[in-house]
Amino acid sequence: MTDNSYEDPFTQDADFSLTVDEADAGKRLDAVLAAHMDALSRNRIQSLIKAGDVTVGGEKIVEPKYRVNEGDALTLILPEPEDPEPKGEDIPISVVFEDEHLIVIDKPAGLVVHPGAGNWTGTLVNALIHHCGDSLSGIGGVKRPGIVHRIDKDTSGLLVVAKTDQAHQGLAAQFADHGKTGPLERAYSALVWGAPSSLKGTIDANLARSQANRQKIAVVKTSGRHAITHWQVKERFGSADEPALASLMECRLETGRTHQIRVHMAHIGHPLIGDNDYGSGFKTKINRLEEPLKSTVQDFDRQALHAGLLAFEHPASGDTLRFESPYPADFAKLLSALQKF
Repeated sequence: MTDNSYEDPFTQDADFSLTVDEADAGKRLDAVLAAHMDALSRNRIQSLIKAGDVTVGGEKIVEPKYRVNEGDALTLILPEPEDPEPKGEDIPISVVFEDEHLIVIDKPAGLVVHPGAGNWTGTLVNALIHHCGDSLSGIGGVKRPGIVHRIDKDTSGLLVVAKTDQAHQGLAAQFADHGKTGPLERAYSALVWGAPSSLKGTIDANLARSQANRQKIAVVKTSGRHAITHWQVKERFGSADEPALASLMECRLETGRTHQIRVHMAHIGHPLIGDNDYGSGFKTKINRLEEPLKSTVQDFDRQALHAGLLAFEHPASGDTLRFESPYPADFAKLLSALQKF
């Protein structure tokens, strides 16, 4: 699915069938299905196989790595759709600003923005429905009422949500424009491994779903979606033995793609600390650190990314609203430990 699609793969009303050809013979069952089903991720397909929803020649196969043969008839039986309408839940949220048109939230790390596969409850949308009642805009679809933009589950920081359709349209236009003609600003603080040789720069690299892992995003030379990130080094951390251990960087988005900052930083060799998806190669670096920094980094269980600045034009009044969020406790603790290194 594309980043801004509201289509839910679970709403398909037909099962999927496929006859294995010579090119797919000998490949894993999950890999073959994933290659022919754009609407479902490989992880989701693996879950369906394990649940007994896939047959090969009429026989249930529950092992994703099962090797298929030429001529095998594969059938995936799609489950019944989940309840499409999320319910309100009394989940605490930090409200930075609210009026009859919109609400600005300081989202904690660990909170998913909207319901989806594996997260049908306990999301920010569920919390907003409880907090705002029926006032949320419905343009985003039943699973994403009022949601104009997103930040990852394990990214903390500021998020604006529309409460009326008029506000949603006005905010969506600003985000689509990426601040080129208006006051929209989005700035993130990131703690990354290493230190760039220059103090600032721009990454212009298209992004697309990884062919190796559909749950991840990758830089691509052709096709993909245009993505631009402007970065600036705010502070460098190191010692005599390791002068370029890590850096505090500010990243500003000119586009808003899934995992954009995380992938772009890894692309230039400076992945975010704590990012197991795009910075796993730096895990050995942690083992070489001295205490207490070593324990602090090991205990930091998310990517070190905080959406600390959000500015936009109020869609009703025309005023420019600007909000800043302080570092959350875990980010501040990690930053302090690096500063003492």
